[in-house]
Amino acid sequence: MARKSLFHEFTKGIVKENPVLCLVLGTCPTLAVTTSAFNAIGMGVAATAVLVCSNAVISLLRRVIPDKVRIPAYITIIAGFVSVVQMLVKAFAPAINNSLGIYLPLIVVNCIILGRAEMFAGKNPVLPSILDGLGMGVGFTAALLCMGIIREFFGSGSLFGMPIMPVNILIFILPPGGFFVFGMLIMLANKLNSRAGKKVKTSPCDGCPMSESCADKSCEKTAKEATGNAD
Repeated sequence: MARKSLFHEFTKGIVKENPVLCLVLGTCPTLAVTTSAFNAIGMGVAATAVLVCSNAVISLLRRVIPDKVRIPAYITIIAGFVSVVQMLVKAFAPAINNSLGIYLPLIVVNCIILGRAEMFAGKNPVLPSILDGLGMGVGFTAALLCMGIIREFFGSGSLFGMPIMPVNILIFILPPGGFFVFGMLIMLANKLNSRAGKKVKTSPCDGCPMSESCADKSCEKTAKEATGNAD
């Protein structure tokens, strides 16, 4: 697979197909754990590790797993990696384990991870699947971190537990504040995607096998005139 295609598989999940802000997946842990930036990073890194590992294994076994039992097989593979991640977090980062609580083992049923397994890893080779999982994980972590920073700063006047300003707008660390910040970030992501889409201009001759040998480009001229009249 070309490098450009591999780069696309990695970057698409960061902004263009961000799992939280564009695809609106995984909203339950997004709203629940983003009361602080510390919790947001913990959840994001844990989910990314599971995404990358499960995508790799599912891609390796995609020709072996029977189609009728693929979803239970995917869930079993994901649950195995979640158990490993949870044990590692308990051993090396008990504070994150205590902060995330039930949401850490619930990564098993996170629709982002199962969705990438079903839509991508189960149909593509290993390397693109790993990059897809890594990109989606980075996008998920970035979205959580943005929400965590905003909610923690305005809700308690601190960042990563360190006091910054005497600000205490309690609603930001409550569910209504989470929904408000979530909505604002979705609006920002949509604005960025719409602007990026407008910058991409395609020629009406693209894809035509005769485009290189066409002398007068009359079809392109006609299309531009029609577009101008419509404007």
